[in-house]
Amino acid sequence: MTYIVIILTTLVSIAAFRNSILMQRLLLNPYIIFRRHEWYRLISHAFVHANFLHLIVNMIVLLSFGRYVESILQQLQTIGSIRLPGLHFLILYLGAAVISSLTTLKKHKNDPYYQSVGASGAVSAIVFFSIFFSPLQKLYLMAIIPIPGIVFAIAYLLYSNYMSRKGGDNINHDAHFVGAVFGFIYPIIIDPKLFIFFLKQLGLG
Repeated sequence: MTYIVIILTTLVSIAAFRNSILMQRLLLNPYIIFRRHEWYRLISHAFVHANFLHLIVNMIVLLSFGRYVESILQQLQTIGSIRLPGLHFLILYLGAAVISSLTTLKKHKNDPYYQSVGASGAVSAIVFFSIFFSPLQKLYLMAIIPIPGIVFAIAYLLYSNYMSRKGGDNINHDAHFVGAVFGFIYPIIIDPKLFIFFLKQLGLG
């Protein structure tokens, strides 16, 4: 499923790079969403990106964590916590794309000039889902400094919240924050007993 999402996102993004009309039809614009009722944009914006660097970074992160998330979902199916792991992957990813946009939707609903693109909210959910199951696994801050996943998660949320309040860098930090939180709580939504597993991974259970 990870590969399918990456291929589809890459194809749509490249097509949008070459066709500005397609880009405008798919991006997240809260003002247009409310006035034209184009609610599909809550998902479609995750399949287009600002430029090749934006696309490549998101897809590399998705590739790095997506396969691991799929393996976790397969294990959850084996122990009877879920059925249809592929469907859960899509719910996690696409659900995060939608939910991570809701704060932006409310904040910018009267701003006709605000636009947002990219899969960062959905990818953040994938990363934080994996952190839930391996909170002490080392991740690399700035691709250099190894730190436990749970520490990375806390730092990521604090940074996203701070930058959201500060603003001015044309990055949708609200989507990063909300998508990450959704990814982290999704395991508890599908099986509340998994929270005990999380605590045990931290040595608290």
